[in-house]
Amino acid sequence: MSHSPISILSQVDFNGQPLAEELLMRTFRQLMDEHGYVLMCNVPDRFDPVRFCRAQGTFVPNYTGAVVGDVRPEPGMDDVYHAGNTRPLTPHTEGYDFAIAPPRYIALWCVTPASGPGGETTLADTRPWVDALSEEERKMLEATDYDWKTTEGVQRLGLDLKTRHPILEDTEDGLIVRFSCNNLLRDDHDPVVEIQERWKAAFDDDHVAIHYHRNDMLVWDNWRLLHARNAFSDRSRHLRRIQIAA
Repeated sequence: MSHSPISILSQVDFNGQPLAEELLMRTFRQLMDEHGYVLMCNVPDRFDPVRFCRAQGTFVPNYTGAVVGDVRPEPGMDDVYHAGNTRPLTPHTEGYDFAIAPPRYIALWCVTPASGPGGETTLADTRPWVDALSEEERKMLEATDYDWKTTEGVQRLGLDLKTRHPILEDTEDGLIVRFSCNNLLRDDHDPVVEIQERWKAAFDDDHVAIHYHRNDMLVWDNWRLLHARNAFSDRSRHLRRIQIAA
């Protein structure tokens, strides 16, 4: 079941005037701390999303090396699991296949929204799910290193990444949650299977769905939230993407 987002920040005030930069940033950080994501709407054409993202931290390149990536259907990718097509994406975090810590924040902004149904980014907060783990489950997720692989689409780009990480990792900057429905390698009898299924069901029940308008910008805490995408048919849908380190 989809829910409407509530962590929404207008870049202009009730008079249609742009918010002062200090106020915009303060409200953004308050909403991020509370909800783990912020959807910015009423974004003027003159807004500089790259400059805004730079204020949040150091950029992490995308798989191709591009810092500002394009998320849109790509030729030759329709038959694989990949963000560069129109198929759905299952709940996951970004960067589970990185040798380093995954990006702390992911920013998407809309160049061309999809016409017709679909194309929403969906998000759900893992904090209540982690809190609901038994002590035994939490210890297992923190102590067990699992093998992870990268997606079929990224492999087709020539990057066959493989890493070993726990699902939960405590750091001085906070708890890292890594998750994937299809790129966490485990056997069918591993107890993590039941947790994957439990969290996937919780995502289906709890997620918010972001329907984009032109210039909308979505930023979320990738250490805390899972995200996915609904299928769509309009191949002109175009988002841009930046990854930001802790």
